[in-house]
Amino acid sequence: MRIGMMLDYAGGFREAAAEVKQLESDGLELVVVPEAYSFDAVSQLGYLAAQTSTIELASGILQLYTRTPSLTAMTAAGLDFVSDGRFTLGIGASGPQVIEGFHGVPYDIPLTRTREIIEICRSVWKRERLEYQGRAYEIPLPADKGTGLGKPLKLINHPVRESIPIVVAALGLKAVAQAAEIADGWMPTIYHPERASRVWGDALADGSAKRDAALGPLDVFANPALYIGPHAEQVLPVVKQHIALYVGGMGARGRNFYNDVATGYGFGEAAETIQNLYLAGRKEEAAAAVPDEFARGISLIGTPDEVRERLDAFAASGVTTVTVNPMARTADERRALIGGLLQLAG
Repeated sequence: MRIGMMLDYAGGFREAAAEVKQLESDGLELVVVPEAYSFDAVSQLGYLAAQTSTIELASGILQLYTRTPSLTAMTAAGLDFVSDGRFTLGIGASGPQVIEGFHGVPYDIPLTRTREIIEICRSVWKRERLEYQGRAYEIPLPADKGTGLGKPLKLINHPVRESIPIVVAALGLKAVAQAAEIADGWMPTIYHPERASRVWGDALADGSAKRDAALGPLDVFANPALYIGPHAEQVLPVVKQHIALYVGGMGARGRNFYNDVATGYGFGEAAETIQNLYLAGRKEEAAAAVPDEFARGISLIGTPDEVRERLDAFAASGVTTVTVNPMARTADERRALIGGLLQLAG
Protein backbone atom coordinates (compact mmCIF):
# COMPACT_ATOMS: atom_id res chain seq x y z
CA MET A 1 0.00 0.00 0.00
CA ARG A 2 1.35 3.42 -0.99
CA ILE A 3 1.35 6.08 1.70
CA GLY A 4 0.56 9.63 0.60
CA MET A 5 -0.88 12.85 1.95
CA MET A 6 -3.61 15.21 0.80
CA LEU A 7 -2.58 18.85 0.98
CA ASP A 8 -4.86 21.49 2.48
CA TYR A 9 -7.06 23.57 0.18
CA ALA A 10 -5.98 26.83 1.75
CA GLY A 11 -2.29 26.12 2.39
CA GLY A 12 0.46 28.35 1.06
CA PHE A 13 2.58 27.10 -1.83
CA ARG A 14 5.95 27.83 -0.28
CA GLU A 15 5.11 26.46 3.14
CA ALA A 16 3.60 23.33 1.63
CA ALA A 17 6.61 22.77 -0.62
CA ALA A 18 9.04 23.01 2.28
CA GLU A 19 6.96 20.50 4.23
CA VAL A 20 6.65 18.11 1.29
CA LYS A 21 10.43 18.18 0.78
CA GLN A 22 10.88 17.02 4.37
CA LEU A 23 8.24 14.33 4.00
CA GLU A 24 9.85 13.18 0.75
CA SER A 25 13.11 12.60 2.62
CA ASP A 26 11.16 10.68 5.28
CA GLY A 27 9.78 8.27 2.69
CA LEU A 28 6.35 9.66 1.84
CA GLU A 29 5.47 8.33 -1.61
CA LEU A 30 2.73 10.62 -2.89
CA VAL A 31 1.18 14.02 -2.35
CA VAL A 32 -2.22 15.00 -3.73
CA VAL A 33 -3.06 18.63 -4.48
CA PRO A 34 -6.77 19.47 -4.35
CA GLU A 35 -8.64 22.03 -6.41
CA ALA A 36 -12.05 23.20 -5.23
CA TYR A 37 -12.60 26.94 -5.50
CA SER A 38 -9.23 27.77 -4.01
CA PHE A 39 -5.93 28.47 -5.78
CA ASP A 40 -5.68 26.23 -8.83
CA ALA A 41 -3.92 22.90 -8.37
CA VAL A 42 -1.71 23.22 -11.43
CA SER A 43 0.32 26.16 -10.12
CA GLN A 44 1.07 24.34 -6.88
CA LEU A 45 1.87 21.07 -8.65
CA GLY A 46 4.38 22.84 -10.88
CA TYR A 47 5.93 24.52 -7.86
CA LEU A 48 6.17 21.20 -6.05
CA ALA A 49 7.70 19.52 -9.09
CA ALA A 50 10.51 22.07 -9.05
CA GLN A 51 11.11 21.62 -5.32
CA THR A 52 11.10 17.81 -5.15
CA SER A 53 12.77 14.93 -6.94
CA THR A 54 11.21 11.54 -6.07
CA ILE A 55 7.78 11.96 -4.54
CA GLU A 56 4.81 11.32 -6.83
CA LEU A 57 2.44 14.22 -7.49
CA ALA A 58 -1.27 14.00 -8.22
CA SER A 59 -4.14 16.37 -8.83
CA GLY A 60 -7.06 15.66 -6.57
CA ILE A 61 -8.98 16.68 -8.61
CA LEU A 62 -9.06 18.74 -11.81
CA GLN A 63 -12.76 19.30 -12.47
CA LEU A 64 -14.13 18.05 -15.78
CA TYR A 65 -15.96 21.24 -16.69
CA THR A 66 -13.26 23.83 -16.05
CA ARG A 67 -10.84 22.95 -18.85
CA THR A 68 -11.21 21.62 -22.37
CA PRO A 69 -10.15 17.98 -22.78
CA SER A 70 -7.16 19.04 -24.88
CA LEU A 71 -6.01 21.54 -22.26
CA THR A 72 -6.37 18.88 -19.58
CA ALA A 73 -4.15 16.60 -21.68
CA MET A 74 -1.62 19.39 -22.32
CA THR A 75 -1.51 20.30 -18.64
CA ALA A 76 -0.99 16.70 -17.56
CA ALA A 77 1.78 16.26 -20.15
CA GLY A 78 3.44 19.47 -18.97
CA LEU A 79 3.29 18.48 -15.30
CA ASP A 80 4.61 15.03 -16.14
CA PHE A 81 7.49 16.69 -18.00
CA VAL A 82 8.51 19.12 -15.25
CA SER A 83 8.28 16.33 -12.66
CA ASP A 84 10.25 13.81 -14.76
CA GLY A 85 7.35 11.39 -15.01
CA ARG A 86 5.97 11.69 -11.47
CA PHE A 87 2.49 13.05 -12.22
CA THR A 88 -0.91 11.36 -11.90
CA LEU A 89 -3.95 13.07 -13.40
CA GLY A 90 -6.82 13.03 -10.94
CA ILE A 91 -10.10 14.17 -12.50
CA GLY A 92 -13.71 14.31 -11.39
CA ALA A 93 -17.05 15.94 -11.99
CA SER A 94 -17.24 17.82 -8.68
CA GLY A 95 -20.86 18.92 -8.16
CA PRO A 96 -23.44 21.46 -9.39
CA GLN A 97 -22.82 23.86 -6.50
CA VAL A 98 -19.20 24.43 -7.55
CA ILE A 99 -19.49 23.95 -11.31
CA GLU A 100 -22.57 26.10 -11.82
CA GLY A 101 -22.16 28.32 -8.77
CA PHE A 102 -18.50 29.26 -9.18
CA HIS A 103 -17.69 28.51 -12.81
CA GLY A 104 -21.04 29.29 -14.42
CA VAL A 105 -20.98 26.13 -16.54
CA PRO A 106 -23.91 23.70 -16.82
CA TYR A 107 -23.40 20.49 -14.86
CA ASP A 108 -24.40 18.02 -17.55
CA ILE A 109 -23.66 14.43 -18.67
CA PRO A 110 -20.74 13.84 -16.25
CA LEU A 111 -20.38 10.16 -17.15
CA THR A 112 -20.09 10.93 -20.85
CA ARG A 113 -17.66 13.77 -20.24
CA THR A 114 -15.46 11.58 -18.05
CA ARG A 115 -15.18 8.84 -20.64
CA GLU A 116 -14.59 11.22 -23.54
CA ILE A 117 -11.98 13.29 -21.69
CA ILE A 118 -10.04 10.13 -20.83
CA GLU A 119 -10.15 8.96 -24.44
CA ILE A 120 -9.06 12.37 -25.73
CA CYS A 121 -6.22 12.67 -23.21
CA ARG A 122 -4.81 9.29 -24.15
CA SER A 123 -4.98 10.20 -27.83
CA VAL A 124 -3.18 13.51 -27.25
CA TRP A 125 -0.40 11.85 -25.22
CA LYS A 126 0.21 9.41 -28.07
CA ARG A 127 0.65 12.44 -30.34
CA GLU A 128 -2.15 11.32 -32.64
CA ARG A 129 -3.82 13.90 -34.85
CA LEU A 130 -6.82 14.70 -32.75
CA GLU A 131 -10.09 13.80 -34.41
CA TYR A 132 -12.88 13.00 -31.99
CA GLN A 133 -16.62 12.93 -32.51
CA GLY A 134 -18.39 12.34 -29.24
CA ARG A 135 -21.56 13.39 -27.54
CA ALA A 136 -19.91 16.02 -25.34
CA TYR A 137 -16.90 16.96 -27.48
CA GLU A 138 -16.36 17.29 -31.22
CA ILE A 139 -12.78 17.94 -32.32
CA PRO A 140 -12.24 19.64 -34.70
CA LEU A 141 -15.47 21.58 -34.26
CA PRO A 142 -17.81 20.95 -37.22
CA ALA A 143 -18.34 23.79 -39.68
CA ASP A 144 -21.99 24.20 -38.66
CA LYS A 145 -20.88 24.92 -35.06
CA GLY A 146 -17.91 27.17 -35.77
CA THR A 147 -16.00 28.86 -38.56
CA GLY A 148 -15.20 25.64 -40.42
CA LEU A 149 -11.50 26.50 -40.24
CA GLY A 150 -10.53 23.97 -37.57
CA LYS A 151 -8.16 21.18 -38.56
CA PRO A 152 -6.81 18.09 -36.78
CA LEU A 153 -3.64 18.84 -34.81
CA LYS A 154 -1.31 16.81 -32.66
CA LEU A 155 0.66 17.76 -29.58
CA ILE A 156 3.86 19.57 -30.57
CA ASN A 157 5.96 18.28 -27.67
CA HIS A 158 6.94 14.68 -27.05
CA PRO A 159 5.52 13.71 -23.62
CA VAL A 160 7.67 11.94 -21.07
CA ARG A 161 5.05 9.18 -21.05
CA GLU A 162 2.33 8.48 -23.57
CA SER A 163 0.24 6.86 -20.84
CA ILE A 164 -0.04 9.10 -17.78
CA PRO A 165 -2.04 7.46 -14.96
CA ILE A 166 -5.60 8.75 -14.67
CA VAL A 167 -7.49 8.51 -11.39
CA VAL A 168 -11.22 9.29 -11.34
CA ALA A 169 -13.02 10.62 -8.27
CA ALA A 170 -16.45 8.98 -8.30
CA LEU A 171 -19.22 8.05 -5.89
CA GLY A 172 -22.28 7.19 -7.99
CA LEU A 173 -22.68 3.56 -8.99
CA LYS A 174 -22.49 4.15 -12.75
CA ALA A 175 -19.50 6.47 -12.31
CA VAL A 176 -17.67 3.94 -10.13
CA ALA A 177 -18.35 1.15 -12.60
CA GLN A 178 -17.01 3.33 -15.41
CA ALA A 179 -13.89 4.21 -13.40
CA ALA A 180 -13.23 0.52 -12.75
CA GLU A 181 -13.58 -0.11 -16.47
CA ILE A 182 -11.46 2.64 -18.03
CA ALA A 183 -9.36 4.49 -15.42
CA ASP A 184 -6.04 3.61 -13.83
CA GLY A 185 -7.37 4.45 -10.39
CA TRP A 186 -10.50 5.26 -8.42
CA MET A 187 -10.70 7.93 -5.71
CA PRO A 188 -13.79 7.77 -3.47
CA THR A 189 -14.51 10.07 -0.52
CA ILE A 190 -15.45 9.16 3.07
CA TYR A 191 -14.38 5.57 2.37
CA HIS A 192 -15.39 3.06 5.05
CA PRO A 193 -13.52 -0.20 4.39
CA GLU A 194 -15.93 -2.53 6.19
CA ARG A 195 -18.98 -0.99 4.49
CA ALA A 196 -17.65 0.04 1.07
CA SER A 197 -18.67 -3.20 -0.63
CA ARG A 198 -22.30 -2.56 0.38
CA VAL A 199 -22.29 0.57 -1.74
CA TRP A 200 -19.82 -0.09 -4.53
CA GLY A 201 -19.10 -3.84 -4.61
CA ASP A 202 -21.37 -4.68 -7.54
CA ALA A 203 -20.38 -1.54 -9.47
CA LEU A 204 -16.68 -2.31 -9.10
CA ALA A 205 -17.25 -5.91 -10.19
CA ASP A 206 -19.30 -4.84 -13.23
CA GLY A 207 -16.69 -2.31 -14.34
CA SER A 208 -13.75 -4.63 -13.69
CA ALA A 209 -15.36 -7.31 -15.87
CA LYS A 210 -15.10 -4.93 -18.85
CA ARG A 211 -11.62 -3.67 -17.97
CA ASP A 212 -8.78 -3.93 -20.50
CA ALA A 213 -6.11 -6.15 -18.96
CA ALA A 214 -3.46 -3.77 -20.34
CA LEU A 215 -4.53 -1.19 -17.75
CA GLY A 216 -3.42 -3.45 -14.92
CA PRO A 217 -5.13 -3.63 -11.52
CA LEU A 218 -7.28 -0.69 -10.41
CA ASP A 219 -5.46 1.60 -7.96
CA VAL A 220 -7.99 2.29 -5.17
CA PHE A 221 -7.43 5.46 -3.14
CA ALA A 222 -8.72 6.32 0.33
CA ASN A 223 -8.32 9.61 2.19
CA PRO A 224 -8.58 8.88 5.92
CA ALA A 225 -7.91 11.26 8.77
CA LEU A 226 -4.71 10.33 10.61
CA TYR A 227 -3.98 10.57 14.33
CA ILE A 228 -1.73 8.25 16.30
CA GLY A 229 -1.96 8.67 20.04
CA PRO A 230 -3.78 7.67 23.21
CA HIS A 231 -6.56 10.25 23.07
CA ALA A 232 -8.37 9.69 19.78
CA GLU A 233 -11.56 11.14 21.20
CA GLN A 234 -9.89 14.55 21.04
CA VAL A 235 -9.79 14.50 17.24
CA LEU A 236 -13.11 12.78 16.61
CA PRO A 237 -15.01 16.12 16.66
CA VAL A 238 -12.82 17.41 13.81
CA VAL A 239 -13.49 14.27 11.76
CA LYS A 240 -17.20 14.66 12.47
CA GLN A 241 -17.14 18.27 11.29
CA HIS A 242 -15.65 17.08 8.00
CA ILE A 243 -18.31 14.40 7.61
CA ALA A 244 -21.08 16.86 8.48
CA LEU A 245 -19.83 19.32 5.87
CA TYR A 246 -20.01 16.72 3.11
CA VAL A 247 -23.00 14.65 4.19
CA GLY A 248 -24.96 17.69 5.33
CA GLY A 249 -23.93 20.60 3.18
CA MET A 250 -22.09 19.50 0.05
CA GLY A 251 -25.12 19.48 -2.23
CA ALA A 252 -28.83 20.20 -2.15
CA ARG A 253 -31.45 17.77 -0.89
CA GLY A 254 -31.70 14.90 -3.30
CA ARG A 255 -28.44 15.89 -5.02
CA ASN A 256 -25.91 15.21 -2.27
CA PHE A 257 -23.74 12.28 -3.37
CA TYR A 258 -22.02 12.05 0.04
CA ASN A 259 -25.35 11.79 1.82
CA ASP A 260 -26.25 8.93 -0.53
CA VAL A 261 -23.01 7.14 0.36
CA ALA A 262 -23.62 7.54 4.11
CA THR A 263 -27.09 6.10 3.61
CA GLY A 264 -25.64 3.21 1.63
CA TYR A 265 -23.25 2.52 4.50
CA GLY A 266 -26.25 2.00 6.78
CA PHE A 267 -26.24 5.44 8.41
CA GLY A 268 -29.38 6.66 6.63
CA GLU A 269 -31.22 7.99 9.68
CA ALA A 270 -28.12 9.83 10.88
CA ALA A 271 -27.46 11.18 7.38
CA GLU A 272 -30.94 12.67 7.21
CA THR A 273 -30.54 14.27 10.64
CA ILE A 274 -27.10 15.65 9.74
CA GLN A 275 -28.43 17.19 6.53
CA ASN A 276 -31.48 18.72 8.21
CA LEU A 277 -29.36 20.30 10.93
CA TYR A 278 -26.62 21.48 8.58
CA LEU A 279 -28.97 23.09 6.08
CA ALA A 280 -30.75 24.81 8.98
CA GLY A 281 -27.43 26.43 9.94
CA ARG A 282 -26.97 24.26 13.03
CA LYS A 283 -23.55 23.00 12.01
CA GLU A 284 -22.25 22.08 15.46
CA GLU A 285 -25.33 19.97 16.12
CA ALA A 286 -24.93 18.37 12.70
CA ALA A 287 -21.37 17.33 13.56
CA ALA A 288 -22.49 16.00 16.94
CA ALA A 289 -25.07 13.83 15.13
CA VAL A 290 -22.36 11.91 13.25
CA PRO A 291 -22.09 8.41 14.76
CA ASP A 292 -18.75 7.54 16.35
CA GLU A 293 -18.66 4.34 14.29
CA PHE A 294 -18.87 6.38 11.10
CA ALA A 295 -16.10 8.79 12.12
CA ARG A 296 -13.78 6.06 13.34
CA GLY A 297 -14.55 3.77 10.42
CA ILE A 298 -13.32 6.18 7.74
CA SER A 299 -10.23 7.18 9.74
CA LEU A 300 -6.83 6.03 10.91
CA ILE A 301 -7.04 7.27 14.48
CA GLY A 302 -6.09 5.66 17.78
CA THR A 303 -3.13 3.99 19.41
CA PRO A 304 -0.43 2.49 17.18
CA ASP A 305 -2.06 -0.94 17.46
CA GLU A 306 -5.48 0.50 16.61
CA VAL A 307 -4.13 2.41 13.61
CA ARG A 308 -2.29 -0.68 12.35
CA GLU A 309 -5.54 -2.62 12.63
CA ARG A 310 -7.42 0.06 10.68
CA LEU A 311 -4.67 0.17 8.05
CA ASP A 312 -5.03 -3.59 7.61
CA ALA A 313 -8.79 -3.13 7.21
CA PHE A 314 -8.28 -0.61 4.40
CA ALA A 315 -5.86 -2.97 2.66
CA ALA A 316 -8.20 -5.96 3.06
CA SER A 317 -11.02 -3.99 1.43
CA GLY A 318 -8.91 -3.40 -1.69
CA VAL A 319 -7.35 -0.01 -0.99
CA THR A 320 -3.90 0.28 -2.58
CA THR A 321 -3.13 3.95 -1.84
CA VAL A 322 -3.95 5.97 1.29
CA THR A 323 -3.59 9.75 1.09
CA VAL A 324 -3.99 10.76 4.69
CA ASN A 325 -5.14 14.00 6.27
CA PRO A 326 -3.02 14.37 9.45
CA MET A 327 -4.92 15.77 12.42
CA ALA A 328 -2.22 18.26 13.42
CA ARG A 329 -1.72 22.01 13.63
CA THR A 330 1.95 22.31 12.67
CA ALA A 331 4.30 20.90 10.06
CA ASP A 332 6.36 19.19 12.78
CA GLU A 333 3.27 17.50 14.19
CA ARG A 334 2.20 16.36 10.72
CA ARG A 335 5.69 15.03 10.05
CA ALA A 336 5.60 13.05 13.29
CA LEU A 337 2.24 11.51 12.39
CA ILE A 338 3.38 10.63 8.86
CA GLY A 339 6.58 9.13 10.26
CA GLY A 340 4.58 7.02 12.70
CA LEU A 341 2.31 5.79 9.91
CA LEU A 342 5.26 4.91 7.69
CA GLN A 343 6.70 2.82 10.51
CA LEU A 344 3.39 1.02 11.02
CA ALA A 345 3.02 0.40 7.29
CA GLY A 346 6.63 -0.71 6.86
